[in-house]
Amino acid sequence: MPPKGGSTKLAPPRLPPLPKLRVRRPNAPEPNPCLGIMTSVLGCWASSGNAAAGCAALEQSLRACMDAPRPKGQKKNTINYHLMRLYPKIRGPTKRDK
Repeated sequence: MPPKGGSTKLAPPRLPPLPKLRVRRPNAPEPNPCLGIMTSVLGCWASSGNAAAGCAALEQSLRACMDAPRPKGQKKNTINYHLMRLYPKIRGPTKRDK
């Protein structure tokens, strides 16, 4: 509760002076969906040899995963654009050098 006669308006947040506000690498690449299956196939081959009949089901699932169409590219993240746009409003007025 504000003191009597005081303003109820909240002060805007102040950030330390930064040359720019950015998020590093906002567009992280997606991991390969076939990586887990490939690891299973390689483990099966390592434990029982390359031509093992027990690994046939894993090999087929790996082939199906590799032959499946890859999803289209993901949308680009716009966080840095919005940070650049809103940073002057968060930072507030600055002193001008004369």
